Amino acid sequence: MFKTAFSFNGRIRRLEYGLSYLMYIVILVVFSVLTQKESGEPSLVFIIVVLPLLWFLLAQGAKRCHDRGNSGWWQLIPFYVFWMVFADGENGENGYGYNPKGIGNLDEIDEIGSEMTS
Repeated sequence: MFKTAFSFNGRIRRLEYGLSYLMYIVILVVFSVLTQKESGEPSLVFIIVVLPLLWFLLAQGAKRCHDRGNSGWWQLIPFYVFWMVFADGENGENGYGYNPKGIGNLDEIDEIGSEMTS
């Protein structure tokens, strides 16, 4: 889990995406409370923390879209985040990689069979 958190390549499971989203919200709230100025403007520290967090969330969202068989741009559709959290990914390999659950990954079965015959 979180092997390549800032990469837009590959696929992730619902649990990893849900934890990523929860982590993003918690860190965002904590930093906004800790760095809030009286004027209401965001501080420089808040902006420096939010930019990598936003990159992290977009990368995780793109990988979750890939698990559903869609382009990462689909995460920009309003309320699609709920579909990414609750809907299961595609079985087997798709254009974005192997199923992170291992369900339907036929290459793994072929590798096990070739190990037994050698």
